[in-house]
Amino acid sequence: MAAPTPPRKRPARKTATAAAPKAPRTPKGKHKYPYFNRELSWLAFNRRVLDLATSTSQPLLERLKFLSIVSSNLDEFFEIRVAGLVQQVESGVIEVGLDGLGPKEQLRRIHSITGSLVADQYACWHQQLVPEMKKEGIVFKTRDELTVKEKRWLAKYFEQEVYPVLTPMAIDPAHPFPQLVNKSLNLLVSLKEPRDRRHPPKMAIVPVPRILPRVVHIDPAEKGPQTYIFLSDVIKLHYDQLFPGFKVLGAWAFRITRNSDLYIDEEEVENLLKQIEEELHKLRKGDPVRLEIEHEVDDAMLHQLTKAIDLPSEFVMPIDGPINLMRLMSVYGMIERPDLKDAPFQPNVPAELAAPEKLFQNIRAEDFLLHHPYDSFNPVVDFLREAGRDPQVFAIKQTLYRTSGDSPIIEALKQASENGKQVTALVELKARFDEANNIQWARELEEVGVHVVYGLVGLKTHCKCCLVVRREADGLRRYCHLGTGNYNPKTARLYTDLSFFTAREEVTAEVADLFNTLTGFSRSPHFENLMVAPFNLHSRMQALIQRETSNAKAGKPARIVAKTNSLIEKETIDNLYAASQAGVKIELIVRGICGLVPGVRGLSENITVRSILGRYLEHSRIYYFENAGSEPEIFLGSADWMPRNFFRRIECVFPVADPELKREITEDILPAFLKDTTATLLQANGAYRPAPGAKSEQGFCAQTVFMQRADDQRSRNETILRENDKDQRD
Repeated sequence: MAAPTPPRKRPARKTATAAAPKAPRTPKGKHKYPYFNRELSWLAFNRRVLDLATSTSQPLLERLKFLSIVSSNLDEFFEIRVAGLVQQVESGVIEVGLDGLGPKEQLRRIHSITGSLVADQYACWHQQLVPEMKKEGIVFKTRDELTVKEKRWLAKYFEQEVYPVLTPMAIDPAHPFPQLVNKSLNLLVSLKEPRDRRHPPKMAIVPVPRILPRVVHIDPAEKGPQTYIFLSDVIKLHYDQLFPGFKVLGAWAFRITRNSDLYIDEEEVENLLKQIEEELHKLRKGDPVRLEIEHEVDDAMLHQLTKAIDLPSEFVMPIDGPINLMRLMSVYGMIERPDLKDAPFQPNVPAELAAPEKLFQNIRAEDFLLHHPYDSFNPVVDFLREAGRDPQVFAIKQTLYRTSGDSPIIEALKQASENGKQVTALVELKARFDEANNIQWARELEEVGVHVVYGLVGLKTHCKCCLVVRREADGLRRYCHLGTGNYNPKTARLYTDLSFFTAREEVTAEVADLFNTLTGFSRSPHFENLMVAPFNLHSRMQALIQRETSNAKAGKPARIVAKTNSLIEKETIDNLYAASQAGVKIELIVRGICGLVPGVRGLSENITVRSILGRYLEHSRIYYFENAGSEPEIFLGSADWMPRNFFRRIECVFPVADPELKREITEDILPAFLKDTTATLLQANGAYRPAPGAKSEQGFCAQTVFMQRADDQRSRNETILRENDKDQRD
């Protein structure tokens, strides 16, 4: 075979490791700083997701979900990041990254680490989840484990539901190798004519249409344990029907991952929407970057397959188990076992935002901050709906990066346009893996009269902004919503994000300028309050970090707390190193990629980096600067500390000025994250270790605390509403 078979019984690793620099210790005054590699740091993050799948502290079916997320994450990693490195190698690029690794060495390490990661992933499936689910009456079977009755049921299922949509494809001079769709399930089949002993076995391919469910619930009406089998096993059970007259020597499930990045020169494209549609079609035929195939595959068949798709052997990933564990996400939805899942949670709606007809009145009186998913996303939807039907509203401007399939945001914008409002939507067509959805939304919006624009050439519009212009007794007034997350009600129940409502003129005026920049021509817009990439976000952030450095050198209080998804921008890291050397206390909460090496004596000993993973995806971005012990400055927004966010996207980071909202962030939200014992702490050698107190019975989970607070607030709100209703009746 092209690659060794991973052992089935492999112990799961206890820690995740990023790309540790060889010499992490750097003396003062030197500027050759150590950095972690971006790609290997990301793989360390995915290892931490796998740790959740192996953790017995998680409900059983939640562990199943985390196991599927590991596969989903790896898919995107190979489609984009590995594909990019392959292109660099093919183009002869030898330029090294921050950490000194070139493309070839990065690919070598990636293949080694992902091989180990996938082996541990399947060890978790075979040795932990399958046996534990069986104890709970949830049984996954292979072909060899089926009873006679189950085989009869599957034979009927195959005949009625599967066989009619399969198209076996012979591979010979008259039948060239087919163009297989990215990440589609296929079967590689070895065939022999019974009377032909001279010629080698023939190769055939059975593509499996995506319309078919990948996991089959065997005889759902049967009482007793719920029994499941993977679709590939169902097909292999009946492959003789697909090739009558031939002897089937073997069949192995496989799938190909292809390069899925878009190649568009926006300067040369007149119709961006049409060009992206064409590129999406081409992605179905992107170059292969990974082959996942059952590890028992015949060597000769594997050689023919890799030759046909022109894939080197190091890109072959033998799999000991079902192909594509991401499909287990459907099982999570199929199984009605609340006792094996997280308890349901109902978000809180702040009393002041519960009545849509009073939204503008209340926002004019004070700023509001929502912490999703603990606070409901409904006020954001209500904000748009109310703007669409309020006769005093003249205009609505909205950015759209990602949204849900049945989006109430889209419907609210369409309704507003039909009601005669001037509606402008900034739709980002290049939102990765959501391009097709966004094309659909753009066309639907245009059909009802919404002005749809696609932002600035060469820049993704990633900021989360909504502006409403309303005529009131004292003239025109602007209201805005700014956020850290997408306008997507579905992900707002799964991701932690912050939403901010304000009518402050100093903020809304600059949001209006931002929209004018996006829809018109403005090469150098000026922003005093907002930090907007690529115009002033990077320079302002560096100035804030450097101010803390100067304050520390002057003996003044100096502290930085930053919560972000990723930290990989070199100048930012270098300025944080300099701040640490000056004595600034720096507490970083970085969920995923981190290129900064913490805890190095003389360089970063004042920096801690923690990662928090849990029931919800930590997505909010919060930036806190002590400001010499006077009034701390706090910023929220859409931008991570990455080159793409600083220089290749339109991002919006905004200040929090209201004292009460500041108090909420500084006394409730940030301390909870910094106290969280479910976190893991990044070490100078690249390993992630459990936070102090992780094994204590009095452990502290920020997400649990936020849910409890929201429950308490919702109960108080309900009591107030009941009392108000009683007073009105009396």
